[in-house]
Amino acid sequence: MKHFLWYIEDAIRNNWDKPAISNYGATTYTYGEIAGNVAKLHILFEKCGLKKGDHIAIASRNSAEWCIAFIAIASYKAVAVPLLPDFLPENIAHLTKLSDSKLVLVDKYVLAGLKKSGSLDKMAGTDGLIGIVDIVNLTPIVSYDTLANVANGDIEDLYNKEYPGGYTMADLAYPHDGLDELSVISYTSGTSSSPKGVMLPARSLSANVEIARRLVPVAVNEPGSTLSILPLAHIFGLAFDFLLLFSCGCHINIFTEKPAPARLLKALADVKPFIFLTVPLLIEKIFRSKVIPTLNKPVMRILTSIPGVRQVIHKKVRDKIIATFGGNLAKAGFFIGGAAISKDVDKVMKKIGIPYAVGYGMTECGPLISYVASSHPTIDDRGGVATPTIELRIDSDKPAKVPGEIQVRGDVVTLGYYKNEEATQSSFTSDGWLKTGDMGVQDRFGTVFIKGRCKNMILTANGQNVYPEEIEDLVNQLPYVLESLIVGRNHALVALVVVDQDALKAAGIAADKVQEVIEANVFALNAQLPAYSQIARCELRTEPFEKTPKLSIKRFMYN
Repeated sequence: MKHFLWYIEDAIRNNWDKPAISNYGATTYTYGEIAGNVAKLHILFEKCGLKKGDHIAIASRNSAEWCIAFIAIASYKAVAVPLLPDFLPENIAHLTKLSDSKLVLVDKYVLAGLKKSGSLDKMAGTDGLIGIVDIVNLTPIVSYDTLANVANGDIEDLYNKEYPGGYTMADLAYPHDGLDELSVISYTSGTSSSPKGVMLPARSLSANVEIARRLVPVAVNEPGSTLSILPLAHIFGLAFDFLLLFSCGCHINIFTEKPAPARLLKALADVKPFIFLTVPLLIEKIFRSKVIPTLNKPVMRILTSIPGVRQVIHKKVRDKIIATFGGNLAKAGFFIGGAAISKDVDKVMKKIGIPYAVGYGMTECGPLISYVASSHPTIDDRGGVATPTIELRIDSDKPAKVPGEIQVRGDVVTLGYYKNEEATQSSFTSDGWLKTGDMGVQDRFGTVFIKGRCKNMILTANGQNVYPEEIEDLVNQLPYVLESLIVGRNHALVALVVVDQDALKAAGIAADKVQEVIEANVFALNAQLPAYSQIARCELRTEPFEKTPKLSIKRFMYN
């Protein structure tokens, strides 16, 4: 197996003067310029006294500079700690401390939040933290310890001294050893008192890049332009929207903000991506608002019942969808991950011949476990066939018929959870298999069928992990609430609340005002939560939830 840095270096050498990454509508860096900017960060790290194995956090919106920072951290043999910019500022401060990060690279968006919340001042007391640096111009924002030696402009001056003729291909040399060394600590949640940091070795990312290059050969053989909208701080975005496509020599256009529909359509027309990586929510919105209603019209049903006419209509619909996404997707199509695609949309996509594939995985596998293409008769609840570097088993006496937990082992699997030995131990079987928390069966051909989750974690349609207990803990502290459950329904989080009738009576709240009062309190919690874990609806109950003998709520009854 080749280290992912081997692929990064090879792509830079072979595409030196070609465009590599653009902040859509703004800055474009060539592959050679990427390498030069990586060298500047190496100088910064060295000047700060950072060493191999030190942890460096990236708290920034998606950008070309984010990608440069990641390459720089990896090639310095440090450990990247990507933090979602949607995390609350106090969560970013907490995770910086929890991850033992010595340096934090931020953009102006995250910085503003840290300042406004007072979190920036609190970070000053973090043990081992030497400072916070602007990810774009590499100037210190707050300096502690050794970063105080780096003044504004120092890095540029030092770079010019070290590379008086500019950074050249002869200077390029990234380390390709240490596949088993820790490369990334990924926090998929920032709101709990003890969030889990998934430790991924370089081997995990490297295996994922190699697998993806095999699964998407057109990216290797005919690299083109792509449009990136997935969060780079999530492993799906990092591994596939960035590392895979960069390694192939593609031109990656990055949305630096969440794309509004009109701007996204314009960007798709401008970029004409040959592949589009996304989560189910976007695809489902398009098909449910446009395609499915059109095909369900009575006249269309009649026409599509005629074999020759059906093909013509389906081709027109297919061509229109591909045109909407820039007209070039027929080469590779959609790559969908982060959550399962709904059966109704899958059926229509297959019927009209849209090329796409669905990946099943988890952060702990960096992320891919299995893969299924639209060429299969149906995707439905298939997770596909395990990738070549994964061993997969079903924890069941009859794995082809009786669902059991899906368990995996192999090159891609996590080293465990950072500073959380208890969580690490509970996530692996006694013989070393990772417990995925998903239930499934596997047929004799090796195809996995996912039947549901056996963990409580909710995976939203846009690929975010939501841990319901964290939100329930907040809801349960509200007035007039006895207990609560957070469940996922139709791509939204719903709070099921058992009301405290005695407290309501004591407060003199009329029956017709109960829903209004409790909803107001519950929805007020959204200000404390990231956008992806906010509560959309509230349902009140008068009867307690059914419990197990251990007094745990029987969650499966309320999903």
